[in-house]
This record gives sequence, C-alpha cells and structure tokens, in this order.
Amino acid sequence: MDWNDLRYFLGVARSGSLTQTSADLRVSQSTVSRRISEFEASLGMTLFVRHQTGYFLTDEGREVLKHAERVEDSILALERGAAGLDRTPTGDVRLATSENLATDLIIPAIPAFRERYPGICLEIITSTVTAELSRREADIALRVVRPMHGNLKIRRVGHMTYSVYGSREYIEKHPAVEGEPMGGRHFITWDESHAHLPAAAWLAREHPGCRIALATTSLPTQIAAVRAGLGLAVIPDFLAINDDFIRVVPSDQMFSNEVWLLTHADLIASARIRAVSDFLADQVVKTNPELAGRWTEA
Repeated sequence: MDWNDLRYFLGVARSGSLTQTSADLRVSQSTVSRRISEFEASLGMTLFVRHQTGYFLTDEGREVLKHAERVEDSILALERGAAGLDRTPTGDVRLATSENLATDLIIPAIPAFRERYPGICLEIITSTVTAELSRREADIALRVVRPMHGNLKIRRVGHMTYSVYGSREYIEKHPAVEGEPMGGRHFITWDESHAHLPAAAWLAREHPGCRIALATTSLPTQIAAVRAGLGLAVIPDFLAINDDFIRVVPSDQMFSNEVWLLTHADLIASARIRAVSDFLADQVVKTNPELAGRWTEA
C-alpha cells in the first residue's frame, strides 16, 4: 500500500472536502478524487458517501481511519526522529506563531539570523488556529497559550502584558467620563469567530455593553484602526510603545500571558531546530524590554 494513499484518505476523512484536501496537499481536486477512488478499489470497499455538501465516512471508512491514524503516527515519529539526527544547522524549519509576533518581533530579526545561519530556510505560519507539532504542521511554535498535552519541550521565554489604548487625537476628542474610562467611547475588537481569544473574552466579561465601532479578524487591523482614530482596543504593550497611543486601562487592571517556545521532543537534538529556538529565545524575545523575562523549562 502506498503511504500517499493514506495521506489522501486522511485528508478527506478529516476535512470532508476534496477542495480543502487538494489545497492542503497542493494537488488538484481531480487528483484527490482519483486517489480516493483507487484506494477504495484496492481495499474492495466504499469508504465515503459522496454528497453535494461533502464526503462522509461509511462504517468501513471509520474503521479504516483508526488504522490509518496509527500508521500516520508511526510514520510521523520516524520523520521526526530522522529530522532530529542532523548535526549541522541547515534545512527548512516551520515556525508557527501569531501575526503580530511574526511581523513585529521575528521578521525584523531575520536578517541577523540569516547572517548567522545562511543554510536554514525559515517558513513562518501565522494563524489564530493552533498548528499541531505532533502532525508536523510546524517544527517550532511561539505561543501565548501553553499546551496541556503532547510530547513537547516547553520553554517560557517572556511575559506579554496588555492595556487598552486609543490614539491621542481620539482621546482628546472623546474625553473620559469620570470613573468610566469606556464611557462615551467606541471599541475595536475581534469578530465573533475569534470570541475565544483573551482580548475578546476580557471585553465581553468586563464591558459587555460597550459600543463597538469595528470588529476584525487580526490584531494588525485593530492597531491600524486605533491609529486611524476609530476607537479603543486591547493591544499588547510591546506593540504600542512606538505609537502615539494613550493608555486608557493599564496592564495591572487587565490580563497577561506568558510567551512559550515549543518544540516536539523528538526534534530537540536537531541542530537547525536548536538554532532557531535559541535565536528566538535569546535574540528576539529577550531583547525586547516589554517581553523580557527569565525563561524556564518544563
């Protein structure tokens, strides 16, 4: 049996979509459809019910899925083990992080990193959806939420505080109501699909009746909206220090997050993984006074 057959099967089984699987595997939809049909023919059973709304596993398909995931786990463990055997810092490294950490911390430091490690090609994945290190969706992750499971090497590399900010012009045009920093002011926040994020949860909990001027799906757009004078927003303090922003609610009345650097335990012996991890911890986070903190391992 071809391992690639299992990759196509797992992709469709998990997403229920030829379109999504073709995008994930970077092949055409017709290729995915053909490989699924060939896989079914080789097993002599129907694995999916085809419907206009998607592909749905049959009873036989669900049973095959259990076996396919065990095979996948073994192959991924083999790949991680092989990746951990390299002794020279060369090759590709996939880093998963948030957009604001990528644009404001990591990317400005990449020229210095490239001078030190020209043989490493860094690929940055930015999303509010957590990449799974165990599935090799990324090799390293820089996150503000510590995972509760997984065979991971975890390092605390910093501490991120948040405050509510507005532009100087907006604050001057909309003076605070005594005892009510949000009174008479509008807010910029996350859309409903991101209501689980700490900033959105804080606003819903502490100021459920505030007036919303704009809802977005990214922190950079919120910062741009504050800069344009649309209202107030919850912004990490390290992102606001170079802007003409006024702090409306200080960080000691807000929430904070630790910054965690994660690698899969099977990859900690890899020279290229160590190079990227150490650079992120020592040169990127620690050099920023708003994030610096003595890191620990767990």
